[in-house]
Amino acid sequence: MPELSTETLPLLPLTSGVVLPGMVVTATLETPESRAAASAADDAGDQLLLVPKVDGRYARVGTVAKIENAGELQGGQLAIVVRGLARARIGAGVAGTGSATWVEVEQIDDPPATERAAQLAREYRAVVESILEARGAQQVAELLRGINDPGQIADTAVYSPDLSFEQKVEVLEAVDVEQRLEKVLAWARDTLAEVELKDRIRKDVSEGLEKTQREFILRQQLAAIRKELGEDEDGDGVLDAYRRKVEEGKMPEAVRTAVEREIGRLERTSEQSPEHGWIRTWLDTMTELPWGEKSEDTLDIPEARRVLDADHTGLEDVKDRILEYLAVRKLRRERGLADQGGRGAGAIIALVGPPGVGKTSLGESVARAMGRKFVRVALGGIRDEAEIRGHRRTYVGAQPGRIARAIKEAGTMNPVFLLDEVDKVGADWRGD
Repeated sequence: MPELSTETLPLLPLTSGVVLPGMVVTATLETPESRAAASAADDAGDQLLLVPKVDGRYARVGTVAKIENAGELQGGQLAIVVRGLARARIGAGVAGTGSATWVEVEQIDDPPATERAAQLAREYRAVVESILEARGAQQVAELLRGINDPGQIADTAVYSPDLSFEQKVEVLEAVDVEQRLEKVLAWARDTLAEVELKDRIRKDVSEGLEKTQREFILRQQLAAIRKELGEDEDGDGVLDAYRRKVEEGKMPEAVRTAVEREIGRLERTSEQSPEHGWIRTWLDTMTELPWGEKSEDTLDIPEARRVLDADHTGLEDVKDRILEYLAVRKLRRERGLADQGGRGAGAIIALVGPPGVGKTSLGESVARAMGRKFVRVALGGIRDEAEIRGHRRTYVGAQPGRIARAIKEAGTMNPVFLLDEVDKVGADWRGD
């Protein structure tokens, strides 16, 4: 237990700071109470009790201090230089000389350091050194290494600008050295975590700025090179337009990655290269497709029947077959099996009959009944499957296939397709 000794000293309240044993500070005497306490210290061997005042109350523990010097500051304000000697527990008020407040105090001396206190002191010193090094204050860290007493190491926490006035009062009131070290160590760890987080954020921002600046410089150099070569100066505007479409679009991740890769190739490709036109045609097609745009299905079987009957007379077998498809689709949705992508997600209906019986108009009716867009792709006379699925990019005048163009015209990714005149697709000695 700490050793106790009792004496009577004048009380000087502190409202903005905390003085601990071993500290030498200058205190201004701004109030009559503080000036009376400094005058009464002459009758107590130049000693007085410094007690912080928090929220209108005095702390439970103060600091016995000795007045080293007294005088006036440049502005004429009275001030004293005091040295903290020891912690003291405040007792009852007693009568004394002058108008000062006199109290009984019990001085508290720190007991010999325990192994636990020494361990906590080493850990606290390491954490504080990490904070100081992160802030570029290595010289202060060197001073801290010269302190060996665990209690004094804990008391250095009051120099930290990260602690509030209330926390510094808690350090003063923590008479037990181990408890005091545990408090300041917990606060120091929180401060270190905050410092590391700020450093990490600052580093990330700095790296991001460096990358942006590097890209800006490289783009400026690339623009200068293109200007010297006499290439189109609007190339950067085209690239920016493509990048803006990619950012604003709803492309799947795999498609977005492929498009960004081709934009990078376009940026590195000279306009005199044949690949420049191939890449731009491909990018135009990919950015104009309605990625992520879908029509909501209206699976109302009675309404679908009404639409089919209104558009067509007869054809009962065909209508029943179409309604069966719609009913199965509605049932799958009610059971949670709808909207499954991949092969087999849709339905293919073959409409066979002579010209003029209503095959094409049936497709339009199905689209209207489901609330989808309708597109018709005429296949009559096609002799190359590339016209349907699209040409290879390396071909001169390569264009997307009729299916891709129809999706772009429809404005949604799930229109009702009608592949018309499929029986007229070229069939000769080479096969279908």
